[in-house]
This record gives sequence, C-alpha cells and structure tokens, in this order.
Amino acid sequence: MTSSASPPPQRRIRASDGWIRATLTFVVVFVLWELAYRLLRLPAYILPGPSKIGEDFIGQAGRIFTHAFFTGQIIIAGYVVAVLVSIPLALLIAYSRFVETTLYPLLVVFQIIPKIAIAPLFIIWFGFGFAPKVMLVFLLSFFPMVISAIAGFKAADPDIMDLARTTGAGQWKMFVKIRLPQALPSIFTGLKVGAAIAATAAVVAEFVGSNRGLGYLLLEYNGNIDTPLVFAAIIALSLIGLAIYYAVEFAERVAIPWHVSQGGPQTGSV
Repeated sequence: MTSSASPPPQRRIRASDGWIRATLTFVVVFVLWELAYRLLRLPAYILPGPSKIGEDFIGQAGRIFTHAFFTGQIIIAGYVVAVLVSIPLALLIAYSRFVETTLYPLLVVFQIIPKIAIAPLFIIWFGFGFAPKVMLVFLLSFFPMVISAIAGFKAADPDIMDLARTTGAGQWKMFVKIRLPQALPSIFTGLKVGAAIAATAAVVAEFVGSNRGLGYLLLEYNGNIDTPLVFAAIIALSLIGLAIYYAVEFAERVAIPWHVSQGGPQTGSV
C-alpha cells in the first residue's frame, strides 16, 4: 500500500507536468500579447504590452507595494474572521435543527442583498478606516465558506455512522474520526472560493471610500488614463489573491493528502 505521507512518483510527475504546461501557456500568451502590441502599434492607453506594464510597474514599485501591503492586511483580516465565524456556525447549523431553521434562512436572505449596495452604509457607520473594509471582505467571503462547510458536515455516510455506533464510539470520537475528515474536502472548497472572492471584496471596499490601497490606486490610475499602471495594480492584487489561494491549497494538501482531489488513492488502488 502506498503511504499517504509520501506521494507516489506518478503523482509528482503529473504535478510537475501540470506546472510546466501552465507556465508554457502563460509564456505563449504574453509573447503573443507583446507581438500584437508592437506589430499593431496599439496605443499604451488602450492596451499596453507586457514590457510596457513591467517597465511602469518597476518605476512605481515602491508606491504599489506600499498600497498593496495595506490592501493585503484588509484581505487577510477579513478572510481570517470569515473562517473563524463560518466553520463554528456551520457546525451549529449542521447539528442543530433549531439553529438551522432560524439562522439559515436569514443567511440566505442576507446573501441575496448586494454587498456593494450596503458598502456605503459601512462608511457612514464606521468611517473610512480599516474596519468597514474588513467587514465587507468578511461578508463576501463568509457565505461560500459556511455553505460548503454545512454540506460537508452533513455528508457523513449514515452506514459508516451506524457501524461506528455499534462499536460503542461516542459522538466526539465519531466527529473526529468520521464527520470531520469527510467534511474537510467541502470545507477547503469553500475556503478556496472565499480566498478568490476576498481580493475582489477589498478592492470594492476601497472603491467606495479610501485614500490608501490598490483600489485607491486603480481609481487614480484610471482617472489619469494610465493604463499600464492600472494593469500593474491589477497584477499586484492578483498576486495577493493567488498567495492566499495557494496557502489554503497547501493546507489542504497537508490536511487531506488521502483525498482524490489531492491525487490520493482511489477505490481499488493498492
């Protein structure tokens, strides 16, 4: 039997091939983009080439990184709060019929409300500081996390649960050994979706009202029709989002290396 602590050579080769193909795809796209920019003589304010974006990015690197640090703090703070609230709440909803019938409909109704529409209210109530931006990131990231976690906690195989009860296993042991491991794939799916949304939420919050951050820079550069720097700010924001996403994916690989989503053994494997 293959140990889950050490991935088989075939899995490592597949992962390496995937990274190589992804890198080559990006290289081809950027080369074609640069050729189109130069051959068609596109104005930089309409569509700058990668070389022009890189040149302006380096020229404004200090300022962009300063604002990216501020936005990164908002993203991480809102995301962490969303994780800390969504998982325990999902547990309550999954295990308590009373909590499910009272809180879950409220969550659905609140999710339907456009968060961009209520963002100005946060500015009125809490000002232009750090808190309202973190709250918006929390609100946008929270719902996919809690929905996925609820689905995961409710996905325990009833036959396995019945078998565990016949062995005298208590509720806590069944949770640790059965419910939680079976819920983790769904939980991590929600965490990754939330990570992808968090960066967008932070920029939306900064659009509404801020004098710092990448959202503020995007508005400034867009107002100046400085398209290369608009792309540079977007790249910085994307890098923050990717860093959080892959941090969650790394945690997923550590927590559930046995799952098929991580290339773990499938039915019938030895």
